[in-house]
Amino acid sequence: MGEKLKGKVAVVTGSGQNIGKGIALAMAKEGAKVVTNNRQPGSTDLITKDKRLETLSPELKEWVLEQEKQMRGDAETTAKAIRDLGGEAVAFFGDISDFEVAGKLIKMAVENFGKIDILVNNAGAREGNRIPVWEMSPADWNLLIGSHLTGSWNCIRHAAGFMKEQKWGRIINCVSTSLSKNMTNYIAAKSGIAGLTKAVAKDLWEFGITCNAYSPTARSRSKVRSVMYGTRGITDVEAIPPSEAVAPFVVYLATEEAAPISGLIFKVHGEHVGLFSEPEEVATLDKEDGLWTLKELAQQVPRVLLKGYQPWPV
Repeated sequence: MGEKLKGKVAVVTGSGQNIGKGIALAMAKEGAKVVTNNRQPGSTDLITKDKRLETLSPELKEWVLEQEKQMRGDAETTAKAIRDLGGEAVAFFGDISDFEVAGKLIKMAVENFGKIDILVNNAGAREGNRIPVWEMSPADWNLLIGSHLTGSWNCIRHAAGFMKEQKWGRIINCVSTSLSKNMTNYIAAKSGIAGLTKAVAKDLWEFGITCNAYSPTARSRSKVRSVMYGTRGITDVEAIPPSEAVAPFVVYLATEEAAPISGLIFKVHGEHVGLFSEPEEVATLDKEDGLWTLKELAQQVPRVLLKGYQPWPV
């Protein structure tokens, strides 16, 4: 057991399984007291409930079920694993897309451990198949926007006051670089969290609170389901880093050594860690006298502003 987070209290949302579980365990191993979270007791069992499972070959079905078995768990099983290691942890079941529920989660940390120092917004629903935007329902949209973007803001909103009062805090959000087709709800939610990260970092910097984000690549139920749906092969999924591989960098962002780091977005893929660039102008188009006309823009945009541009890949 390490001591990098000794005396700190961490809340890790979506920590019943996979990446979130790995982060919660790693925080505890560095001395943090942890509140774990997922929506309800028991595993989600998305794979075993998927009708596609019965269409698979016996060999592929066996592999999928074994993967699903290894990924079972909830907030209490993660908290128990921490306690079994000699750490301190309590579990909170609830959907943080609900503002009041998110408040109760943060309150549990304060009531049980006296404060909250670290918030990892890892939770986010991935139910349902990929849906083209012209078929997406408001429920499909709201599910992912709520669990990812709104849920992250809800937890930040409730935790920020406590962190501001103690002049110390670490907020770490989960984003994604995915631009896969038929996932506008997921991509919009994760893109929103990227903007939220930078805005919160600016608002809270003067109070000793940092806010950063990580874009993880790790083995998960969604990756296993991609095998079921024929978009990945078994070899591809098994080559993906294990879910616990994301944890060390997230823990680093929570340490005292990471105090100067805020408003940044990182990629974490096994042994590879990358820093994403900031949005910036890469070309300009200026007119010295008056406003542009439509005719002038039609001539100059392709020649100057978009010189070298290739059409968006489909």
